[in-house]
Amino acid sequence: MSQLLGDVWSPVITPFGQDLAPDISRFVSHCRWLSESGVGLAVFGTNSEANSMTVGEKRALLGALIEGGVDPARVMPGTGHCAIGDSVDLTRDAVAGGCAGVLMLPPFYYKGVSDEGLFRYYAEVVERVGDDRLKIYLYHIPPVAQVPLSLALIERLRAAFPGVIAGIKDSGGDWGHTQALISRFGGDDFAVYAGSERFLLDTLRAGGAGCISATANVNPVAIVEAARRYREEGADDRQEALNEVRGLFEAYPLIPAMKAVTAHFSGEPGWRRVRPPLVELDSAGEDLLVSSLTRNGFRMAGLR
Repeated sequence: MSQLLGDVWSPVITPFGQDLAPDISRFVSHCRWLSESGVGLAVFGTNSEANSMTVGEKRALLGALIEGGVDPARVMPGTGHCAIGDSVDLTRDAVAGGCAGVLMLPPFYYKGVSDEGLFRYYAEVVERVGDDRLKIYLYHIPPVAQVPLSLALIERLRAAFPGVIAGIKDSGGDWGHTQALISRFGGDDFAVYAGSERFLLDTLRAGGAGCISATANVNPVAIVEAARRYREEGADDRQEALNEVRGLFEAYPLIPAMKAVTAHFSGEPGWRRVRPPLVELDSAGEDLLVSSLTRNGFRMAGLR
């Protein structure tokens, strides 16, 4: 766990071409920039528009990323789908490619499902993948998935699959819940990640691993610095600076806002594209967001 403290990952935004197909070369380039900034690559997360992509598209992107020279030990693809077979196929690719682990949503279409049903889902994936290298990081995001992962379920999964159930991303937005996860499970064999850098300092001080955060796509250097220096003087000021930038983005739909800002600072207008049902940020919103960020001293240095 000492190697994980101060760990920052990004659910990497996905660029699309005019035909809305994933832009593989731009995707790999953005991942390299994030990696050079010290950020791990949680590709195919919520902010990657992963659930608007096919399994085939995600498998192709993952293959291109690994073939493109990105260190797979710093890649944690999201592989959770409603269909067990889809989760198994993408998870097998991640394990075979040497990825650090996989970030796995629960099956989210049916609501009000039992812990027993969720346990059976994860058990099927683990057993079908059948590889000792598998590391699953559970993805708790009840505001979106509407299928929470209870503490009792996590405990049962850890007991049934020791060493495989390796951690969790808590995107519930409730610091008390993240704190409870750290108190109950945090340790050498289970990494607890906050789902936003807003909770980064609290998470690290409580013994959590770090954060897996959307805005690490656009503010990677500052978030990494805050994570790595959380024990040093000025930690609270660095956290407040992160919160200010996060707040500027949260005033808009987050995915279109991040893509608009990336388009602006990279000079690549194609970054603005999102897949339906999402829509791009309008020009007035983009101008206001960029001007607010600029006044804050924000920049995306080295972005290609």
